[in-house]
Amino acid sequence: MTSLFVPARETRAAIKVLNSRFISIVAPAFSVEEAKAFIAQIKQEFHDARHHVPLFLIGHGSSVIAHCSDDGEPSGTAGRPALTVLQGSGLGDVVAVVVRYFGGTKLGTGGLVRAYGDSVKAVLDILPRARKVATHTLLLALPYSLFERMRLCIAELHGEILDEDFGADVTLTVRLAISDMSAFEEGVRDISNGSIEIEILETHESTILPIE
Repeated sequence: MTSLFVPARETRAAIKVLNSRFISIVAPAFSVEEAKAFIAQIKQEFHDARHHVPLFLIGHGSSVIAHCSDDGEPSGTAGRPALTVLQGSGLGDVVAVVVRYFGGTKLGTGGLVRAYGDSVKAVLDILPRARKVATHTLLLALPYSLFERMRLCIAELHGEILDEDFGADVTLTVRLAISDMSAFEEGVRDISNGSIEIEILETHESTILPIE
């Protein structure tokens, strides 16, 4: 199963071009309404800036909804170049706003295109990414002697231990991408010689898993 990549959290970066300051803010958004609400929030936060160039990609692949605006900059010099960079990132379910504080020097058409594109590149360079995948929530009980090996097996498959109960045995609640389930089952068999049973508690079609 192909992983769908999304921002792990809101991230900001700033660059300066001929005294103009460009601040790019990127965040996850899973609907057009959520993206619009984030854009409105950023506009309110930076209410004294001259331009707030919005862009978003909701969904992934052929079903993506794309949007951008120049927000008062000359047509085609802000939203489109910024969106082109975002589209090349491999991300979906993402919203961004490039805030510009005008520094008194006009950048020209080419200068604006480069500045807005470079601003988005700057924030993407530091943006933590996550995977949007279908997952199982699993329950398994194991002896204390196998706990460390099991913990390492889960970590190697980028799973998450949601809960640990230390009783007569160690009972783990684990969240794991369905695409990694076969490998996990094989790992559990190797660790326990087939003595540990895995119970699937629930399945989620869209779960955000951080990438280490």
